Amino acid sequence: MVKFDPNQVSFAQGAVRVEGVVAKHRLAVKTQILTSKDGAVVEALGDLHVRNVPKGFTKTQLPFVFQQAQFFISHAEAGAKVAEHAHDGGDAIRFILHGGIVHKGVDLVAGDWMFIPKGVPYTIDIGRAGAVMGYCYACCCAGFEDVRDWIVDPAPEIRG
Repeated sequence: MVKFDPNQVSFAQGAVRVEGVVAKHRLAVKTQILTSKDGAVVEALGDLHVRNVPKGFTKTQLPFVFQQAQFFISHAEAGAKVAEHAHDGGDAIRFILHGGIVHKGVDLVAGDWMFIPKGVPYTIDIGRAGAVMGYCYACCCAGFEDVRDWIVDPAPEIRG
């Protein structure tokens, strides 16, 4: 299994990415209610696709940032696994929207949630129906490739 590293970029770098995508697609995040069905939002989500995910997952960063929170949705295939990792940048909360996951032998299904404190290692296994999950991170779980085009004068590890 390939090691998953969710600590490649900072919260600020993830926020800069979101701000760039919001500007590019002219989303009125400060003055207008946005939904996942709005045409401009659908286009923006294409630019917010995250490549830094374990095998069997897709993840999309959402086009807004709270003062110290970034939001994502991921879809996981049945049987996918997330190796042990921790989020060093801040706390996280995971909402199970569809399907289910297993954490420490406990089945979490649609409507359940999981709070993950900063720096605490964990693993999850995806159930037989796959899973759709919403995340709120007090960090950014995207990778270098995801922010490279949005950061002015990036550090060497982001430049590639």
